[in-house]
Amino acid sequence: MSREPLLWGLVALASKTPVAMAPLALVFLTRESPYGYTFGAILASVYVLGEVAGAPLLGTRLGRGRMRRQLSLGLMVGALAFGALPLAVSAPPSVLIGLAFVAGVAPAACPGGIRAMLTRLVADNAVPRALSAEAMLTQIVWAAAPGLVVLLALQVHPGAPLMVVALLAATASVLLLRLPEPQEPASAGPPSGPMAATLLTGWPVYLTSAASMSMLATAELVLPALLEERRIAVGWAGPLLAGFALAGAAGAFCYGLRTWPGSVRTQSLVFLVVTSGCLGLVTVLPGVTGIAVGLLLTGVFQAGVMIARTLSLRERLPQHAHAAAYSVMYAVGGVGYSLAASLSAAVLDLGNASVAILGGVTVTLLITAVSALAESRRSAPRIPHPGSVSGPH
Repeated sequence: MSREPLLWGLVALASKTPVAMAPLALVFLTRESPYGYTFGAILASVYVLGEVAGAPLLGTRLGRGRMRRQLSLGLMVGALAFGALPLAVSAPPSVLIGLAFVAGVAPAACPGGIRAMLTRLVADNAVPRALSAEAMLTQIVWAAAPGLVVLLALQVHPGAPLMVVALLAATASVLLLRLPEPQEPASAGPPSGPMAATLLTGWPVYLTSAASMSMLATAELVLPALLEERRIAVGWAGPLLAGFALAGAAGAFCYGLRTWPGSVRTQSLVFLVVTSGCLGLVTVLPGVTGIAVGLLLTGVFQAGVMIARTLSLRERLPQHAHAAAYSVMYAVGGVGYSLAASLSAAVLDLGNASVAILGGVTVTLLITAVSALAESRRSAPRIPHPGSVSGPH
């Protein structure tokens, strides 16, 4: 509860909320235009593509110093692009597509960079609790964002959500400069090799991010079809997904309360398997209550995956590569989300929603198995550093 972590919390809130609001805000921006919902969905896809492309490209530069300035500049450019979108809504589609891409790519390194700043603001033994708090904040933001977008778009103006997004990103850009510049510990020494080669050693952990996000895509995108299939009002999708996100916040809180057995790598893999099983329950439990139970359990254990995979990556890589590695993990997660979304759409055309969910669960388990196999065959010695977390924490 000291000054710097609290200031970090404000920065994180102001920078995470635009990411959560932007895709749906882009959809509502064009709903009353001649292009309609379809073009809004295209803009949202371009925005996400910008994030996926920008996270590894810009994230790899964060280990070279002046992290605050780089992150602040990215947020400010993103804020300008977000603010320009409502003003250019009548411009040619190519202009809107370009602005959406810039809005995604410019601040794409921020999730990884801001997470790395948090782990350097707190003592090493407090890092698991700090990451639990970050996961709680993320889940709460994602639970509240859709409702805020709908309220602003319908009650104020279709472009109002994006103006709020622009204001929040600009606020985060300014506040971030008030945080201390992350410093490498004197004992860390110079980097031992090229950044790209260092980052590649974390690929089994990146796979867990792809697996986790594929589950999220399956839960979010197939739920409306599942409700229709069971003759349940589609309006239940909003409350169920909000409950899913809030359950994730509760799971993150519980993870930070105590120590847990096993290494963080093992925890990440076990949580993935358990989460997959909980999501599979959605296909067999009856009614709204059954779906809610499955989603709530999925959300609780999904939070454990989020935190354990970050701790695992932190343990595997040297400190100078953490910010870049978190950005790469963010990008790989986006790829996993996109692939699962495409798979779900294809399966829904051929089968039903339950089959699509089970297909997503199967893909998640396969990715988890590949990651576990890579971990078991890994023979290189672990890179020690003062902040490593191994065993119970």
